[in-house]
Amino acid sequence: MKKRYLVLEDGTVFEGYAFGAEKESVGELIFNTNMVGYIETLTDPTYYGQIVLQTFPMIGNYGIIESDFIGESKLSGYVVREWCEKPANFRCEYDIDKFLKDKNVPGIYGVDTRELTNILRSKGTMNAAICDEVPANLDEIKNYRIVDAVKNTGGTEVSVYLPKTEIKKHVALVDLGSSKNLELTLMDKGYKVTVMPYNFKAEDILALGADGVIFTEGPGDPKECTLVAAEIAKLFGKLPMFGIGLGHQLMALSQGADTVKLPYGHHGSNQPAKVVGTLRTLITAQNHGYVVCKDSIKKGEISYFNVNDGTVEGIAYKADKAYSVQFEPTDAIIAEFLKVMEE
Repeated sequence: MKKRYLVLEDGTVFEGYAFGAEKESVGELIFNTNMVGYIETLTDPTYYGQIVLQTFPMIGNYGIIESDFIGESKLSGYVVREWCEKPANFRCEYDIDKFLKDKNVPGIYGVDTRELTNILRSKGTMNAAICDEVPANLDEIKNYRIVDAVKNTGGTEVSVYLPKTEIKKHVALVDLGSSKNLELTLMDKGYKVTVMPYNFKAEDILALGADGVIFTEGPGDPKECTLVAAEIAKLFGKLPMFGIGLGHQLMALSQGADTVKLPYGHHGSNQPAKVVGTLRTLITAQNHGYVVCKDSIKKGEISYFNVNDGTVEGIAYKADKAYSVQFEPTDAIIAEFLKVMEE
């Protein structure tokens, strides 16, 4: 039980114990409210540059199952109240400590995660360091910024996925740093999918002859991706479009809207998104620290909003057959876009 420290940028220190990689790390500390799904959190590239704090008190009880991985681990650190050293599940391959060591991610356990969460909720997201000794100078922690997030997680090559059945339509999928689930889902539904790199050109998308384009989720500040937003603007009205997460934010930026950083973000699978004009509310999975500022929207109509804080969760640009959501879309929402594309 080696001692390890979590040091916040305001000087607050939490003492705990080390697990995972034997290294020190600085990152943006955020809290995730999921009760299950820690494997997906650990392998979600949209957590790039972040130290993830799990609010659920015990993590790792069903171990690590590699077939449940959704991407590459990009975390800067991992914080839990208690980790299960002897997981019990028939699918378990190894424990969470080995995973963190293999992925070179430092972890700390035995800290009061409830108090930490309350601090972040009251003061907002802060930078933090996982370290073996408390630093005398906090400048490195205070000055930390997540930069080049999409550059370090987004796709860099063109890949083509073909369905096993007859091809219904052709979808271009711009990889801004997402998990690898969506292209497989579309392929299983009978669609040809061409995955495009994050630094695509509009003319390359149009040259594919695709029937529609999807912009995936991704990490970081959307305003770092102004070149991507400029290319998206060139595609508006040319073919049906659908944006998810960061893709949603970049579509809004391309149409003159603005984005702002939330105090502590939306990280978890219990975010309520209300469907505008109905009594329906979806419980959604999200991981983002930025949102589209609703007062800045010049084009399109808000289609979903967050019940907790009123932030924008979706925009419909009906005249251009373009739609976007801030959250992980349900099968029904994806089906609605595919129907628009097919028509």
